[in-house]
Amino acid sequence: MSVTETTRTIPAAGTWKLDPSHSTVGFSVKHLGISRVKGRFGAFEGTVRIGEQPEDSAVEVSIQADSIDTRDEGRDGHLRTGDFLAVEDFPVLTYLSTGVSGHDDHWHVNGELTIRGVTRPVSLDVRFEGTGTDPWGGERAGFTATAEINREDFGLTYNQVLEAGGLLVGKNVRIELEVQLVREQPAA
Repeated sequence: MSVTETTRTIPAAGTWKLDPSHSTVGFSVKHLGISRVKGRFGAFEGTVRIGEQPEDSAVEVSIQADSIDTRDEGRDGHLRTGDFLAVEDFPVLTYLSTGVSGHDDHWHVNGELTIRGVTRPVSLDVRFEGTGTDPWGGERAGFTATAEINREDFGLTYNQVLEAGGLLVGKNVRIELEVQLVREQPAA
């Protein structure tokens, strides 16, 4: 698929939908204090409303908690239990923006992340990767975003102390997003 590049420093104002087949909602966390385990969520949707002034933009995302995938079926099953995400009681994680600031291709999106029914402020460090036209005439925009949260702030406190000291699972979780958006066309 080829994309025609444009020179805009931000996407055009309007409503943009997250394209799940070209996006990744990922995370990583320390394991045994020596390496990072990476995972992702496979089912999510979102809307980005780009304002005429970029600071007037808004982001809304929902993630299906049971779509967690760390490439280990046993671990994924444990992550779905009450020790971690409690997906039966809390099937959806959400992120709602509360403010946008920045310039050129570097932005900060402040918002509220809800996990297990607990809502905390989280600021995403966002980089605008560009826009382009897909082969079907649609407009697309790309972004990467990162943040770091303490999982215990959201009630995810399960852990094991290791015999040699340290913890089985790190407290800090790095959020890593690769997002492609498709601009919604106004109804004719």
